[in-house]
Amino acid sequence: MIPTPAIHPRQALFDAEDLPPLLPVCDHYSGLPKLMAKSLVLQGEKGPIFDLTLDCEDGAPVGGEVEHAHLVGELVMSPANVHGRVGVRVHPHGHPAFASDVATLLRIAGRRLAYVMVPKPQGIADVEAACALIAQTSAGLGITPPPVHVLVETHGALAAVSAIAAHPQVESVSFGLMDFVSAHRGAIPFSAMSATGQFSHPLVVRAKLEISAACHAHGKTPSHGVVTEFKDRNALSVAAERACKELGYTRMWSIHPQQIDLILEAFSPSAAELDLAVEVIQAAQAQSWGPLQHRQALHDRASFRYFWMVIERAHQTGQLPVELQQLWFA
Repeated sequence: MIPTPAIHPRQALFDAEDLPPLLPVCDHYSGLPKLMAKSLVLQGEKGPIFDLTLDCEDGAPVGGEVEHAHLVGELVMSPANVHGRVGVRVHPHGHPAFASDVATLLRIAGRRLAYVMVPKPQGIADVEAACALIAQTSAGLGITPPPVHVLVETHGALAAVSAIAAHPQVESVSFGLMDFVSAHRGAIPFSAMSATGQFSHPLVVRAKLEISAACHAHGKTPSHGVVTEFKDRNALSVAAERACKELGYTRMWSIHPQQIDLILEAFSPSAAELDLAVEVIQAAQAQSWGPLQHRQALHDRASFRYFWMVIERAHQTGQLPVELQQLWFA
């Protein structure tokens, strides 16, 4: 039996304000009533290793926005939401349905919402106004406002991405590939929306890197956008691998249930990475986090922080052995 450490690695290695959020690495989107119900069942079976975002933007029929928001709120509050990791995407700030989405969802399900995704801000002013309304509505209901996730898909939002990531209510920033490409009015070819093209066009790669860098600078979670070729398993795996290992994303969208496991696999550390991380962290704990030599390499707090994040990623993807799960994440 491994003894419980006196100081948890998160407390030993990070200042309170530097603690990164522990979000699942996969964010699965669903908007049609039948598919939302199925996705809740799937999350219940797999566990909270992926988030589920119920979509009030693209999922709501035109003219039926209020009814759809009611349905989404009821699903969040249903017994099927067993893990409490269900968020919602509302209409953009400025859309006629935005305020009613916020009011309806917070009134019905505000205490159980994991987050609210705000799409298509034109800049920091839209994000500030959306966050303010969410906070004010929550205060009126006597509840804590849910974290806000922001979808960057316009020129203005990309230009303000550092300020968006710095906002205290914002927990995660995502990249909206398709709308971003469309916003260039044909100057970026359609091929840049594909699984491979989005990693080669310079303007798209620049946008992804700016979002990732802004999130890491402000302790927020960068979330990579979609791969629309959902039946091409290899394309999704390669894209997820590149998003994680080349561009620094720690989370990625899924738009089909078949994509969830592939994203989890791509964002998981290898067995060798995890073994080394566990060895180094346990050795560091044993000597109160002082510098040490392990496998003929010197390690100190900088590498300890790196290896602890490897362990957290294994936890987030369900790869951590049970005894270590109980030790560090019970």
